[in-house]
Formats: sequence, structure tokens, C-alpha cells
Amino acid sequence: MTSTHAFWLAGRQAAGESGFDVTSPWDGTTVGTVSLPTDAQVEEAVAAAYAVRDEFAATPAHVRAAALDHVGRRLAERTEEIARLISAENGKPVKWARGEVGRAVSVFRFAAEEARRFNGGEAQRLDTDAGGQGRLALTRRFPKGVVLGIAPFNFPLNLCAHKIAPAIAAGAPLILKPAPATPLSGLILGELLAETDLPAGSWSILPVPNDKMPALVQDERLPVISFTGSETVGYAIMDSVPRKHCTLELGGNGAAVVLADWASDEDLDRAATRIATFSNYQGGQSCISVQRVIADAAVYDRLLPRIVAAVEAQVTGDPNDDATDVGPLVSEAAAERVEAWVREAVDAGAKLLTGGKRDGASYAPTVLTELPADTTLAHEEVFGPVLSVQRVTGEAEAFAAVNDSKYGLQAGVFTHDLQAAFRAHRALEVGGVVIGDVPSYRADQMPYGGAKQSGVGREGVKFAMDDYTYERVLVLTGLAL
Repeated sequence: MTSTHAFWLAGRQAAGESGFDVTSPWDGTTVGTVSLPTDAQVEEAVAAAYAVRDEFAATPAHVRAAALDHVGRRLAERTEEIARLISAENGKPVKWARGEVGRAVSVFRFAAEEARRFNGGEAQRLDTDAGGQGRLALTRRFPKGVVLGIAPFNFPLNLCAHKIAPAIAAGAPLILKPAPATPLSGLILGELLAETDLPAGSWSILPVPNDKMPALVQDERLPVISFTGSETVGYAIMDSVPRKHCTLELGGNGAAVVLADWASDEDLDRAATRIATFSNYQGGQSCISVQRVIADAAVYDRLLPRIVAAVEAQVTGDPNDDATDVGPLVSEAAAERVEAWVREAVDAGAKLLTGGKRDGASYAPTVLTELPADTTLAHEEVFGPVLSVQRVTGEAEAFAAVNDSKYGLQAGVFTHDLQAAFRAHRALEVGGVVIGDVPSYRADQMPYGGAKQSGVGREGVKFAMDDYTYERVLVLTGLAL
């Protein structure tokens, strides 16, 4: 018998009049039933957040920091339980789920640290001009208002943490909408927040159905929207609320460049292993997973068979098994879409070197070469365990190939050449360049986001806090400076 999970309305548990089942992508079993908030309950949560916004902004730093520290500690204590829950509702292998819990612990720790030092202010003397004699400006940051956080399914705990933790650290009330496919991990955070002394109304976690979201997005009491998800939905949200502050993390078409100097057997083995691992981790359902390998002709023929072998060595199967590297996608429909894109590419002339097979919601790790530029796989985000390998000649051609995309989230460049690293940093139209590794590295305290159609704004606790707040200047007059 599965349990019914309440949602969190203004800091307390609540239940609606109906619910929905959360099922495992691996075997279709019901993981839990989640109660849905009514329209009146959503309104209550919004009204409570709006009403408490001034009180929460003025909450002492030690109160907010203590709450964030508490959540981080409790996550660490419950790591195995929560990892199993992530794996059950999302389908990611439990070893990757444990890593996700560890990252969420870090996010709350970073947020507690930022809460303690946030808004100390910056003093600026104004007597640099005669008209400013005796004047001093103190600039501090204040919340823009209530934040509406909308989280995706692929990191159902950590990306909820990236909405909640910066808002609490900045003193901005938050309403979080977890993904419909994976709400249970987000609701766990509500359990932990409820154990703190944060003001009532300062946070709610509401599994609002997608078809009910337009009204919430349009609500003028929610001036900040932080969205992580698909490009189509993200830009539709931004277009519908042009006067709101929107931060969008919309994904990418991650490229790993292997330059000619990355040429020893050890180098190529490392590149192949990292590429194989991070084109397939989370089932390829990561915005910075490796989708494209761009290899210099000097190393291509030695690198390609290593990549194929490393991909074929990925262990697929039951996500509950500690040995599993690659589990199912989030749904059978997602796997069917990946299957269709690969079939289209092969029909257009791409060479399938390994993989290309679907079993329910699972899709075999796949490597393609000679991918035609006009195929869907070449220019869209596959969000599945599929990799293409491209031969180029020289650094300039490699960097141009990376930039030949509407996306620009992160890129990896395998090189030992420091000058090449700096040239990559200047040339690549992405939010982050990772040298000596794949693009899939993310430290949760660093600014994370993209260029072009990969989004607007930055995640990373301190940088999200900047997005949730604005500068307010206090000018003091008649001072003996």
C-alpha cells in the first residue's frame, strides 16, 4: 500500500481534494501518491508569502543561516533514504542519486554561509565631487519580492535546493513548484524546513499541475520567477510576463573538444572514460551531459574506438543496483523520442557504432559518427544517452564547431596548453569552459548558466541571491569624512 504525501502550504502540511500517483520509470510501480492543492490553497500560499515578505526580509541573518544549516545536516543524516527515493521516482542509478544528495547538502551549507555575510553593505564616499562633500553612500541589497521557483525532474532534489536555499538566504519568500514526474524529493525538503523557525508563509512547496501554472506565473504578487527546464516552456513564461524578473536555465548541447596535444595513450583513455561516463550519467538527462565530441584529426582515429569501448562498458539496468551506471529515462515517452531522433539521424546517413536500442523507458548508450548537420540530433538537446563524434582539423575549426549551436551552456576542452585554454575562454560562446575535462562539471557555489538560448541569469547560491534582490542606496549627509 503506497502512502499519500501532503504538500506544504505556508510552512505547514496540507492536503487537497485530489491526488496523483508517482510511478517508477524502471518498473512502473507506484512510488507514492501526492495530494494536489486546490485553487483556494494556492491562493492562500501566495497571499501568505506576499504578506510576510517584509517580515522575512528583516529576519536576522542568524535565523536564516541556522535554518539552512539545519536542512543541510538533516539531508546528510537521511542520505540513503533520500537517494533511494530519488532513484525510485526519477530512475537515476542510486549511486548518482547519493551524489545528488551530497550536492544538495553543499547547496544549503553554501547558502548558510552566504546568509551570514549577505547585505553587509558597501560604503562609497561621495566627496569626490564638490557637491558631495560630507556625504557617504551605503549600498545594500533587498529582496525584489516573492520568488516563484519552478524545478525540473532530472535533479529533483538538488535543483529544488537551488531554488529554495538562495531565496531563504536572501530573505525572499518562495513558492516552489516541483516537477510533476518527481515531486517527492522536493516535498522531503518541506519536511526539513518545517523543523526550523522560519516565519510562517515564508515558504510553500506546491505540486501544482502544469495546466494550472499560467495563473500563478501571471500573479503580480510574485515578481521573480526562477525556472529550470525546457527552452519552449521557459521562453513562453518570459514572454508572458515581460515586466517580471525571470531567470531561465534552459539546457544545452554540450560539447567536449579534444585538441591535438591531448595525445598520449593515458590522455586519450582519460578523455574516453570521462566522455562515456558523462554522456550517459543520469541517462543523459543533464543539461551539461556530453552530446557532442569534437576531436582534432590528429587524435580522432585513436580516440574513437576508445570512446566506443568505454560507452559499451557502461553498466545498464536496475537503478537500485549499486553497479548500475545507466538507468531508464524518466518515461517511456522520453525514450521513444530519443529512439525516433536516432532513427532519423541514421536514415539521413549517420553511422551507428553502438547502442541504438530501446527497451521500455531504457535506451542503450549510443555513439554516432558522420551526423548530418540538418538532423534533430545535431542541433537540439537530446536529453538521453546519445553521443556523436566529429572530426575537425585544428583549434579554430574545433571552436567554431562548438559555437555552431543555438545553445551555449558549457563546453569542455581537453588540452594541456594554457594559451589554448585562454583562447577557448575567449572564443567559446558558453557560460562555462572546463579545461582538461568534459562540460559536465558543476560546482554548486560557482555561477552556472548559459549564453544564447541556454538561458538568462545564473544559478549558484550567491549569484541567484543577486538575481532575487536589488541594490538600494542610503545617502548620509553632513558627515566628517
